[in-house]
Amino acid sequence: MDKIRLQGMRPLYGTVAVSGAKNAALPLIAATLLAPGTHILHNVPDLRDTRTMFKLLETLGAVWQRSGTTVQVDTTGLMSSEAPYDLVKTMRASVLVLGPLISRTGRARVSLPGGCAIGARPIDMHLRGFEQLGVQTVLEKGYVEARVESPLTGGSVYFDVPSVTGTENVLMASVQAKGETVIKNAAKEPEIGNLIDMLNGMGAHISGKDTDRLVVTGVESLHAVEATIIPDRIEAGTYLMAVGAAGGEITITNCCPEHLPALVEKLRLVGMDIEAREDSFIASCPVAADGSRCRLKAVNITTMPYPGFPTDLQAQFMALMIQAEGVSIIHETIFENRFMHVAELQRLGAQITIDGSSAVVKGISREQLCGAAVMATDLRASASLVIAGLSASGVTEISRVYHLERGYENLVPKLRAIGAEIEQVAA
Repeated sequence: MDKIRLQGMRPLYGTVAVSGAKNAALPLIAATLLAPGTHILHNVPDLRDTRTMFKLLETLGAVWQRSGTTVQVDTTGLMSSEAPYDLVKTMRASVLVLGPLISRTGRARVSLPGGCAIGARPIDMHLRGFEQLGVQTVLEKGYVEARVESPLTGGSVYFDVPSVTGTENVLMASVQAKGETVIKNAAKEPEIGNLIDMLNGMGAHISGKDTDRLVVTGVESLHAVEATIIPDRIEAGTYLMAVGAAGGEITITNCCPEHLPALVEKLRLVGMDIEAREDSFIASCPVAADGSRCRLKAVNITTMPYPGFPTDLQAQFMALMIQAEGVSIIHETIFENRFMHVAELQRLGAQITIDGSSAVVKGISREQLCGAAVMATDLRASASLVIAGLSASGVTEISRVYHLERGYENLVPKLRAIGAEIEQVAA
């Protein structure tokens, strides 16, 4: 199993390009199941998770091929409506095939994601939404079984809390339902807007994009489409915090600055200089000739649904705050158990205490942060360890980096190209 080894306190300079968004690619790949024909997707990141989703489509009868960042997916020969546990266990987003299968075939049998206790990352909101369309659902032997006895009919769906995958799943299930479906308190993430654009391109009628009220007027049929996946705002945000941790100046290209309003505001309060252009950032944290740089300021954050501070950037922001001047409070409101990276950051010398759903971070100087052997516990936690390692003295070794490969395309070579002393090595 590979490790990442990096030498800290090396400033970053140069240009880094952002790949397509994992969280947009997965629902768009699933959406190809809605209509037979050859769909063309551009800007598809080559990640462990996207490869898993394509393998899942293969088990259902789809055929796909990649050429660079473009993937053709032929879903004409759909032969199955069952997504087996062996694939679904590796990726929670696999449940996104439920909506398209229900819409196209009238039934679906999809394994619950591995370790998914309904409640922690609930899919019960998905199921309640399906039931409002006339879908019968049963949880049995670790599978969700969904069946439509009569034609899908539009209904009113309300989410108690905005759910990204829930909104996406109900959208895909409802596009061919008779009449009108209204989704209230829908999630507003840019990735959902990307999906809506694709669905409308297939012939769907969806209004309310970028709002919490989506109206779907059902259509009789859909057709294959050509669509482009938006840039990954989480990857862009990770690079912003990497230069904040390491110092230097970088240009981040192929991104959408308007997708990161909360993060950019907080990083400017931290003390970073950030210029947002149409499709790029110029971000800097000055470094003196002797290698020292100005101390960052501690800033509090609370994770919120979009356009609030993204939960997927919470761990990376915490890694930045461990060297800030003062005390910062990081409040996590989206997912429970999302502070597993704290113990690993403490191994580098970070002073962090947990108080319920909040983490209290007392900043220390860069000189007090020392490289150590640490272990990634999840996707975003692994990115936080890279950021912390960039600012620590000495060598940091990160194990279980397969987590990182789920959501970051070529992170190590991209960081190395802008000056990081980093490599991926066999354990």
